[in-house]
Amino acid sequence: MASITTLRPRAAGGSAPGAARAPAGQLLSGDALILRGVSRVFGALRAVDDVSLAVAAGQKYAILGSNGAGKTTLFNAITGDFPPSAGSIHFFGEDITELPPHERIRKGLRRTYQSSLLFRELTVRDNLFLAVRGVSSGRFALRRAHAGHPSSVATQDLLERARLAHLADEKVANLAHGQQRQLEIGMALAGAPRLILFDEPAAGLSPAERRELVALLRSLPAHMSFVLIEHDLDIALSVTERVTVMHNGRVLKTGTPGEIENDAQVQAIYMGSKH
Repeated sequence: MASITTLRPRAAGGSAPGAARAPAGQLLSGDALILRGVSRVFGALRAVDDVSLAVAAGQKYAILGSNGAGKTTLFNAITGDFPPSAGSIHFFGEDITELPPHERIRKGLRRTYQSSLLFRELTVRDNLFLAVRGVSSGRFALRRAHAGHPSSVATQDLLERARLAHLADEKVANLAHGQQRQLEIGMALAGAPRLILFDEPAAGLSPAERRELVALLRSLPAHMSFVLIEHDLDIALSVTERVTVMHNGRVLKTGTPGEIENDAQVQAIYMGSKH
């Protein structure tokens, strides 16, 4: 099946433009994330098969596809939860293919999951505080941070950015599902990430909660990149600038939201004849 590549042209000899001047193991690039020929194999199953794409710095990107298309497995390869069986992953010019997940986090890569990973018996503020401390140099300090401590200030900032300041002292267990999704995004914002992977953040949300999610995603800083896996096409196409559609572990099409929405092959497989 035809695919539209997002990779930039390579110079003669197979190196990216300017790569001759880059330090060992790095590429000079304006991209936040570059995948080249990434595959992930589980026995006889090729869950991800030779995927190449590039996400520019500051770009908002979507990966679409039906269940089993390989989207979440691709995220797992990017974060190091299930490292790729083949191919390479570069993050802001650095090869992170072999790095463990915690090292990728330190370099500014974040991720949310389909299933909530929250401390349900703690408050919203406490969850965000733990996220801030988890990516800070003083995360093992035993003394409780005072109100003016940088971690406390950062926590308050995240409460505002996640649009949850009015629920700061509410237990997570008492939050609506959409508010828990907002909290997950707030936690992913801890420590000034450079790129966030959002794994189906709209799953199970009501129409009102989806509108709140869209507002939150649109409010993220312009310099911050994100990659979004989402089944809700209206959300995915409205908050992103570039879209890749996957099918059976491979890239089917890549283009702008308008190109993807109007592509006959994508319509036939994912959108139905009514589109």
